[in-house]
Parts: sequence; structure tokens; C-alpha cells
Amino acid sequence: MTQATRADQQTAGPEHDPDVIASLRDVEMRFRVGGGLGRASYVHAVDGVTLDVLRGECLGLVGESGCGKSTVARVLTGLYEPTGGSTSFEGHDLSGMRGSQIRRFRRDTQMVFQDPYGSLNPRWRIRSIVEEPLRAHHVGDRASRERAVAEAIEMVGLDPARTLDRFPHEFSGGQRQRISIARAIVMKPKLVVADEAVSALDVSVQAQILNLLMDLQRDLNLTYVFIAHGLDVVRHVSNRVGVMYLGKLVEIAEVEDLYERPAHPYSRALLASSPVADPRARGNEPALQGELPSPMNPPSGCRFRTRCPRATERCATDEPALLQIGTRRSVACHYPLLDEQDPERGDHA
Repeated sequence: MTQATRADQQTAGPEHDPDVIASLRDVEMRFRVGGGLGRASYVHAVDGVTLDVLRGECLGLVGESGCGKSTVARVLTGLYEPTGGSTSFEGHDLSGMRGSQIRRFRRDTQMVFQDPYGSLNPRWRIRSIVEEPLRAHHVGDRASRERAVAEAIEMVGLDPARTLDRFPHEFSGGQRQRISIARAIVMKPKLVVADEAVSALDVSVQAQILNLLMDLQRDLNLTYVFIAHGLDVVRHVSNRVGVMYLGKLVEIAEVEDLYERPAHPYSRALLASSPVADPRARGNEPALQGELPSPMNPPSGCRFRTRCPRATERCATDEPALLQIGTRRSVACHYPLLDEQDPERGDHA
């Protein structure tokens, strides 16, 4: 089965598909807020997300702040236990993992966080920071761990002799993010989740880190989930892109399909709102309007309807499911924006 054919089949059967490395099925993540003597409220951070991550790909996740991207990242890596639905890695349900299985999962799944300084222990030397995962998982002896640490530092473009005995504050933001990446790859993981890994960096440094990530994916056969606000950044590194809105996955498509002809009104508005060098190249597509509703009290039906120029009464009562259109795209919209001559119009025309 080819990757293009597999890309939008979001409802895998009971047998594990070897092309899929990680899966979410109807995942919910709700956080209790307030309460006390009164009635508790809940933030619907993620609500019914079903998603497959294909082995060897870079899956981008985009959306406004508060849409649930980072929560999905933490569910995928096991940092959060979902309040509903299931998460699996290589066909094994995370909730059923015990002992050696959960240890293997933690070795095979690593995360790179947004703030490279906040994620590094300021009191430790770089040698200890990068070696920590190896010590925690009892990998090798001291000599082999030292070799692995030096190799990881070299792979991210730093000189071990000038790096390992220094502290995080002695490095620039880009260098600290390289160190964070070295700590992630030292375990030779299968899946790396990069949560806003370049958003805190200068544009020139962003390009360097993105190129580094792409080189490492090729050299180490890594699978990425890459989360970012910058749509141009996601386009540069991703094979497929998922668009999230208020805890929901509203569209997922191969990268060129999404950027050239987005089908969900939110995807189009998001792209129209992104900065471009020449505003005339944007066309007449309206930019995103209005404010993001509260995740504590999301709208009924389609969550985007309060900001959507195409919304009807049906959108207020019927929640659209994420359905496959054609062979390369899935969209959660009653009225997907497909051209009249579009071969992917399918049953949604």
C-alpha cells in the first residue's frame, strides 16, 4: 500500500497496519478548572480526534493558539493520559502497556519542546543533560554513553570539545535547541514530536534548525510530528498537514493539496491570514475574522460556524464528521470548498 493511498484512511481496522507508527482514536482530553464549593468546569482541549501518524513521514499540525496541538503532542508521547478514546504505538494500546513495553515506548518516542532554555536543567553541564536519557534507561556502560553523547552532539552540528563541559546559559537560543535535539536523538528513537521547536528562534536560525531536522530524519529514519504556528514552516518540512480548530481536527491532506486548494473554510481563512511578502499574491480570499470561542463552552454543531461565512442552520445543529474526500484528503465540513472541476469532490459536491 502506497503512502498516498494510506494517507487519509483514518479509521484503521483491528489489525495493526505496519505503515502506521502511532494512532489516536476518538481521543478526548479535558481539564478540570475551578470547582471548589461550586460546580466544576472543564476545558475541552481535545475532543474526539482520530489520527494516524505514518512511519517515516513528517506530519505537521497547525492551528491557532488554544486549538489543542500541544495537547495532542503530549498525548502521543504519553505525557498526558487521555480522558477518552485510545492511543496506540506500533499497534500496542498505551493504556495496556506495562513494564518493558512502556520502557520501550519511552525510548522510542521523544519530544523537543518550544523553549530550549526552559527544557534544559540550568545546573547541569551539557554532557549530563544529553546523557540523562541513557542513564535513566540503563543503556550501555559509562564509556559507551560518552561516545553516544559525543556522536549526538556532532550530529546536531556542535563541537563536543567546546560543548559538553559548559552550561546551557553559555549558548545561544539556536545552540540550546540543537542540544535539546541531541538529547532527543541520543536514544535513537522512532518518533520525535517537535512542539513549536523553532517558534522562539530568529528566522535565520529557524531555517538552520529546520534543515537540521530534515537531515536527521533522512540519516536516522525518523518519523516526525511537527507542530507550529508558522504555516510556511510547516509547508517546508511536512509530507501531510493536519489543521486543528478548538480541539477538533478539521482537515488533513498532503501538504501541496492543502496549501494549493484547502477544502475547509478554516484552512482557507488561516492561509489567507498568514503573512506574505506580496499582499497581491494573496488573492481575494477573506482572512480569518472574529475571536476563538472559549474551549470551556464550545459552539454546538460545527465549532467553526461562529466565524464561518458559509455557515447555515445545519452547521449549528449537526456536527460534521471527518470524512475522506477523494484519495488524498479528509475534511470535517458540511460544505467543503472544492472547485466544480475538482476530481476530489466525491459525494460532498
